[in-house]
Amino acid sequence: MLVLIGVLLVIVGFAIRLNPLVVVTVSGIVTALLGGLNPLQILEAFGSGFASSRSVTIFAAVLPVIGIIEYSGLQEQAKNLIAKLAKLTAGRVLLAYLAIRQLTAAVGLTTVGGHAQTVRPLVFPMAEGAAMRRYGHVPEKVKEKIKGHSAAADNVGVFFGEDVFVAVGSILLITTFVDTTYHLHLEPLQLALWAIPTAIAAFLIHGFRLLRLDRALDREYAGTTRDDADSTAAVDATTELGDAK
Repeated sequence: MLVLIGVLLVIVGFAIRLNPLVVVTVSGIVTALLGGLNPLQILEAFGSGFASSRSVTIFAAVLPVIGIIEYSGLQEQAKNLIAKLAKLTAGRVLLAYLAIRQLTAAVGLTTVGGHAQTVRPLVFPMAEGAAMRRYGHVPEKVKEKIKGHSAAADNVGVFFGEDVFVAVGSILLITTFVDTTYHLHLEPLQLALWAIPTAIAAFLIHGFRLLRLDRALDREYAGTTRDDADSTAAVDATTELGDAK
């Protein structure tokens, strides 16, 4: 039971918004110590995990490239491009990206998109540019909302799209686990076919949520406009009263 303290540390660390990498690392070390491993065995476990999952650290090579293209004005160019397209809204931009992300993941191209290489430098600025064209000004609160929906579109697209591809790691993991645990023979193609209706349902549900984003922003900006109008009317009334006196 003591080893479950590591799970509690993860929950507490995320709840108080500490660095996720630090939280997971500390939780892993604490869990290993409570499990009876010595420091040398813990270091060996970390090294083995890193060596077997080196593709996870590819972001270290991607980030400098992203920084260079952002410095060269990629975000501004994306905003300017979207601002010229009158019918595009933030929700429609993200809906299009959701469709592209899910289709590419369904054919095995899971690394085409991603938070670091696509969402931050390209997708979010395009959605923000559509909001700026529609409303003229995007406050910080709305930016954070659009940013969250941009990340969610990527997550939903790749998560439900990749299972349609028979050679993805999750499909192979499921078939291996079922075969060894329950002694049932599952073909990867069977799981991939059953993943298609799930992927379609995920696209329809999340696509509806993205279209609702536009309505939510319309209501929010309408309320802001009314508040500004009321404030202006109150100031004008005070000014007129002062002049009358």
